[in-house]
Amino acid sequence: MPAATDRRWAHGALAWLIFFVVSHVILVLFPGDDPTGGGPWDMRAYVIFNVVLISMSAIGAVVVLATVRPTSRHLPRWLLLAPLVCGSVLLVIRGVPGMAENLLMVTGVRRGGVMGAADISAGEFWIGIAINTYFFTGAVLLVGTTVSYSRRSARRSADPSR
Repeated sequence: MPAATDRRWAHGALAWLIFFVVSHVILVLFPGDDPTGGGPWDMRAYVIFNVVLISMSAIGAVVVLATVRPTSRHLPRWLLLAPLVCGSVLLVIRGVPGMAENLLMVTGVRRGGVMGAADISAGEFWIGIAINTYFFTGAVLLVGTTVSYSRRSARRSADPSR
């Protein structure tokens, strides 16, 4: 049963990462009227930022898939664990505060979230809820994959016959 659970974490994280990559490719190809949101950066910075996110997520997808592939057992443990831990930390930093913001928004304590205006529309409210939930879900899936891989690879290191 643990092997099936391990695969579920990894496949969930893989699906999340693929969706992230596809959505950001679409954002780069079809940026809309003002993708920079009126910020101090230009379109080139917007594209570079998204290309970096796409690259990191694509590499993450390969790493996550490698955690459940038997052909990757010969790889050094750190080679998969290092990017998994880094990705997990990044998603926790984005996902957990986002979920806290969701709680503030849903309970009415701060309708626009921590940094938003209190007079946001219903559409902006639900988009904020969805995006924060999405990143929290990614954090949960990647942390689950990381913990699962860490435990399995540690057991393999202790008992090379596995």
